[in-house]
Amino acid sequence: MSDVVLPKDASTVMLVRDGATGPEVFLQRRVGAMAFAGGMTVFPGGGVDPSDATADIAWAGPDPAWWAEKFGTTEPRAQALVCAAVRETFEECGVLLAGPAADQVVADTTDYRDARGKLERRELSLAQFLVQENLVLRADLLRPWANWITPVVEPRRYDTRFFVAVLPEGQLADGATSEAAEVTWRTPAEALDRWRAGDDVLLPPTWAQLDALAGFATTAEVLAAEPDIDPIEPVFSAAEGKNALSFPDAARYFDDLPDQRKLQGSTRE
Repeated sequence: MSDVVLPKDASTVMLVRDGATGPEVFLQRRVGAMAFAGGMTVFPGGGVDPSDATADIAWAGPDPAWWAEKFGTTEPRAQALVCAAVRETFEECGVLLAGPAADQVVADTTDYRDARGKLERRELSLAQFLVQENLVLRADLLRPWANWITPVVEPRRYDTRFFVAVLPEGQLADGATSEAAEVTWRTPAEALDRWRAGDDVLLPPTWAQLDALAGFATTAEVLAAEPDIDPIEPVFSAAEGKNALSFPDAARYFDDLPDQRKLQGSTRE
């Protein structure tokens, strides 16, 4: 096991909004050429950047100690995960969980288009951006949701914390990122139906979160939920002469999987 790749910290954010038939979630189909999860339908997110861990910024909401307890980690690591969640959400879909004061959130992010591009190209850090624009990071708009870790057999591994957040009023989620080939809002049930039909490919962590979100009638209920957050690391094992992936509710996942060749095994999202 000496050649096992250590997982990199990552943050993924499930953006939700109330729709005509219940909560809808923002989804991206990743560009097929992406080295990780190419062609998969996922939530916005990505790896923690070194600058996320050293961010000295105005902060509203639960402090890093609270997040550390929820995610079972250290305070510095928890702060980096929250910062990465805010940064990646802004980079990947233009939604900014920050505001000019602790009780405000920006209603239009178009004025920050140039900064968004610089963040994505790593020409600007989240801390620098927030300080320059005199913005407060709104950690209170996020909720902790889940923790999945890529199996040890994978060459790219992530220790991913999942967050949930309601789309701020006035803001629009878009597909203006080099990583997304297509973006859409769907109810969790619609997303799962498309997966069963073979229209989209969902990795187990994405499937599991959509399956959980499908049980809520409103976004208020989603935000009020307090899910147990135990690290889930799928394990490959031999079963009937074949390698089988084991994780909670794996049987339901594989029973509905339209084509097992679509499963590529990565679990950042």
